[in-house]
Amino acid sequence: MDQLPLDQVRTLLAVIDAGTFDAAAEVLHVTPSAVSQRVKTLERRTGRVLLTRTKPVRPTESGEVVVRYARRLAALERDALTELGITGGPDPARLPVAVNADSLATWFLPALTRVPRDPPVCFELHREDEAHTAALLRDGQVMAAVTSSAEPVAGCTVRPLGLARYLPSASPPFAARHLSGGPLEELLPDAPVIVFDRRDELQDRFVRALVPGAPGASPVRHLVPTSEGFRDAVTAGLGWGLVPEPQALPLLRSGALTDLAPGRHVDVPLYWQQWKLDVPALALVARTVAAAAAESLHPADLPGPGPRPDGATRTR
Repeated sequence: MDQLPLDQVRTLLAVIDAGTFDAAAEVLHVTPSAVSQRVKTLERRTGRVLLTRTKPVRPTESGEVVVRYARRLAALERDALTELGITGGPDPARLPVAVNADSLATWFLPALTRVPRDPPVCFELHREDEAHTAALLRDGQVMAAVTSSAEPVAGCTVRPLGLARYLPSASPPFAARHLSGGPLEELLPDAPVIVFDRRDELQDRFVRALVPGAPGASPVRHLVPTSEGFRDAVTAGLGWGLVPEPQALPLLRSGALTDLAPGRHVDVPLYWQQWKLDVPALALVARTVAAAAAESLHPADLPGPGPRPDGATRTR
């Protein structure tokens, strides 16, 4: 086997995107049996099972390799047609990007508005935490990601963006009820807390830094899995939490929130990872995002590829 037939590779990608053989057949305008035959032939050529026959179908580890190849091939083909003046249809370039919830709710969308409209680019945003953004890059679902991991996914480049700052905040009534009458170090570990999800360790990290030896924040914790909802839950007095600085500052100025520990905060390093592809649209978006991040995030001498900085944690 010295080549991967393009029709078979594209058929595999269609099955992954559509979720079923029948749906892929409708997209490709062929019969489901033809789709099945192409996939089986590709599996015989590679000597590997490429799909799990579930609903929806999922690529195996070997299938992910072929899917990445198929998506990169499609991006390069689209770019070549554009340079040749062959549009191939009215569809604009499609750019799937994974981004964490807090970036999406603060600085990332304004960054996308700076991307030139000609040629047109359609953004397909996937909101995931860092563990899932890496998986999305590996299996080829996205071409780029904002992540808190400095370790590049295979086949990707990585560049530092800056530090996302989080401020320990609570509503004044909550602070008066739970955090008055004693030192913050004694009261905060037992105060009800807001967390983004069960993997959110930012609040635990802050408490451990504030109180050496403490196990973390209170077990009385409310899970609020959206950035805006997290901010609103803290403002409503449901618990305290680390609010992204762009969201916290207006509320601190208005008195809707109070800073629990002025001068103390948690910084999370952010990075941009993308496929190693010479695609102008991807390069343009990368430059635009990096420029916007330089204006919106705190500067830092972030490390390149390698282990994450000590204390770095997942990104909401």
